[in-house]
Amino acid sequence: MLHLRLISPASRTDEVLAVLDECPGITNVAVLPGAAREPKGDLIFCDMARESANQVISDLKWLEDEGSIAIEQIDLSLSKVAHEAEEEAPGEGDDAVVWEELARRVHDDSRMTWAYLAFLAIATQLAGIGVLVNSPILIVGAMVLGPEFGNVAAICFGLLRRRWHLVIASFKALVIGFTVAIAITFTCALVSTWLGWVTPDMLQVNEEVRFIVLPDKWSFIVALLAGAAGVLSITAGKSSALVGVFISVTTVPAAGYAAVALALGDWNEVYGSVTQLAVNIVGMIISGTATLLVQRMFWPQVGRTVGRAGKSSV
Repeated sequence: MLHLRLISPASRTDEVLAVLDECPGITNVAVLPGAAREPKGDLIFCDMARESANQVISDLKWLEDEGSIAIEQIDLSLSKVAHEAEEEAPGEGDDAVVWEELARRVHDDSRMTWAYLAFLAIATQLAGIGVLVNSPILIVGAMVLGPEFGNVAAICFGLLRRRWHLVIASFKALVIGFTVAIAITFTCALVSTWLGWVTPDMLQVNEEVRFIVLPDKWSFIVALLAGAAGVLSITAGKSSALVGVFISVTTVPAAGYAAVALALGDWNEVYGSVTQLAVNIVGMIISGTATLLVQRMFWPQVGRTVGRAGKSSV
């Protein structure tokens, strides 16, 4: 269930309540006349099934300019009427894609922040150390820490909705992020070679992690599966599943391997790791976009809702 908080101009509150009355999956409606001060108006609360969110947002979109719409996730709801509302709404909550929520999330993930660069740089350095000490555990840790899937998901959404500015911004964040992360890791690895801590033979005795520089058909298949699973985990709000996606793809490990190989002058390994990085990103973009397309086209109750005016919300 989701909790909906609305601020409506007093003159249009009846119109808002009519929308809520007509939409299935709405319950626990409460109205506080004149309670809102900024913006001024009536305060309306209600709970709704996740499957109903697209229709409500579509029919009340005008409130974005004249009032306010806020939606929160309800972690626990002990209510018979809430359960009945969930049953009344079409489809299943886990399948429902709240497109406005997804749009806001991918927009946030497309931005290149200092935190994003820091996490990616740290993850890439962990991967580089994992390559040198032949430690799969460090490689997995680097996979989990890497924040790059947010940009991949933003590219997928941008391609689906033809928001080219979002695609460009997300791709730019990926390129600059990995460039900065590789540069930092390369510098650290180069200094380590001068100190004698890193030697060329360390890349020859890392059989446990050599899969990173050996891209093949399985690498692409895994990337396709990970991209689909990642998008599903985001649209369904399953953060635990998203962690599994991070562990499946070798984007950050490939970047770390490339940085270390550059510092040691092993160009064959550089080529293999860069290829692995590209294969994973391209595979995730393809399958992620396809997954969103399937959700929009073939799951109408979760991806395409028709408001009272007969216009699709997607």
